[in-house]
Amino acid sequence: MVLIGAQVTMILALVGVSRGVLGNMAQRAKGTGADVVVRSPDSNIMSYGLTMPDKIVDIIRGMDHVKLATGVLVHPISNFDSITGIHLDEFNQMSGGLTYLSGGAFKNPDDMVVDRSFADRRMLKVGMPLDFGHKWNITGVVEGGKLSATFADIDALQNIFSEPHKISMVYVKADDPKNSAAIIEALQKRLDTYKIYSMEEFLSLFKVDSVQYLGPFINVVIGIAAVVGFLVTLLSMYMAVQERTREIGIMKAMGASPGYILGILLRETFALSLAGVLLGIVMAYGTRALLAQFAPTMPQVIVPEWYPWVTLIALGGSLTGALYPGFKAAKQDAIEALAYD
Repeated sequence: MVLIGAQVTMILALVGVSRGVLGNMAQRAKGTGADVVVRSPDSNIMSYGLTMPDKIVDIIRGMDHVKLATGVLVHPISNFDSITGIHLDEFNQMSGGLTYLSGGAFKNPDDMVVDRSFADRRMLKVGMPLDFGHKWNITGVVEGGKLSATFADIDALQNIFSEPHKISMVYVKADDPKNSAAIIEALQKRLDTYKIYSMEEFLSLFKVDSVQYLGPFINVVIGIAAVVGFLVTLLSMYMAVQERTREIGIMKAMGASPGYILGILLRETFALSLAGVLLGIVMAYGTRALLAQFAPTMPQVIVPEWYPWVTLIALGGSLTGALYPGFKAAKQDAIEALAYD
């Protein structure tokens, strides 16, 4: 039951983490308050691609129906961490402003503002230093959900990491959301090699099927989990039948048919499988809590729509794995079974 539960937890955790990470990215993008997003030609949903010249922002600002345009620079620090350079006044105008829980905005080139989850993960407080690709001073802790977990002045970031006049993307706010389509059409004519999205279209990309190789990878892992579950169940049921050889012999001596014995074994397997699925679902809540505590950059969401699928996988693997030892037990000679030591 525990082993079946483990494979269920693995599947639910994998699907939950993939959706959680993408959902968190979508929430941060939506928190910018932008209506249109402009990205480099070689970018994708998981990569910003090559940096763009910041003069593109001036081109966008001069177009009809554009109320505000601001460029941001995202500099990677590690596989899961990055720092985002922003023009604070422009970003506040577009997003409605950062909500400070303690401290305040950055003022000096080495100042950084972080969100609550990042501060909790690294046990940071206002005034503390942080070695994060550069020696920073934490000036503020803000509520999360807007663009990034870490913020610095974009001009300072460009100078520190030798990327003068470079940006990663442009967020555009229309004078009226209804004019977003007109802005996109004009931008596509002027910046024909760049990737230009409405915010709704951009958010729709944050799905497992939209990320290259992620969907097939998840399917492969689920397949491996099903195979492992099948093999584990096969071995477990085989050992269980071996241990109950004399019991099966007694039932056959009393007139039990092979079908009756096989039915008992399959019903037992069915019950253990359902119990394993329930245990796996409970353990999925445990993995979510552990990830929230020790790996907040990889949030896991609960995916109840996957409960029927993991139930089918567990039942299919378990029942199929129990058929061979079950048939073997049902066909066993009663005298040989009773003589088994």
